Amino acid sequence: MNEASLSRLKAAIRDVLDFPKPGVVFKDITPVLASGELFRLAIDEFAFAVGGERPDKIVGIDARGFIFGAALADRLGAGFVPVRKKGKLPWQTHGASYSLEYGEAHVEIHRDAVHPGEKVVVVDDLLATGGTAGAALKLIQQLGGEVICLAFLIELAFLGGRANLDPATRTVALLEY
Repeated sequence: MNEASLSRLKAAIRDVLDFPKPGVVFKDITPVLASGELFRLAIDEFAFAVGGERPDKIVGIDARGFIFGAALADRLGAGFVPVRKKGKLPWQTHGASYSLEYGEAHVEIHRDAVHPGEKVVVVDDLLATGGTAGAALKLIQQLGGEVICLAFLIELAFLGGRANLDPATRTVALLEY
């Protein structure tokens, strides 16, 4: 990875205090998205993180994972698959529930989105507790896909989310807090 590019990305991310609730410091990525140059750098770094692998599909997690995932799919010549919150996909789905610090959530994927043996990269903006990424990983594996990498723009390492993911699956975060 290019340390100068990563430093520029990190410098652009702003902290928003007490959002979405008191005591939380939200990492706002919209300045990265608003700059064509920084957004391109982020996609460059995601592509580098995937390495020499040639994925068949990029799975983006609802909702900011769609932004990075679709651009990365285009860059790598792969298909794009959304993993969405329950009830948002229009066709037959597989779903998985996971725990949040304040309850439970549920994500879904179309049943025909990933075929057995396809190589998949999962992309999201943030790795926090690992619940959403773990659920997406489970769904892809149920469909027979091989997840070759979980890739995140930001990892909040102090929340320990990486420990809640399959240790056999390569996990990469471009930036760590």
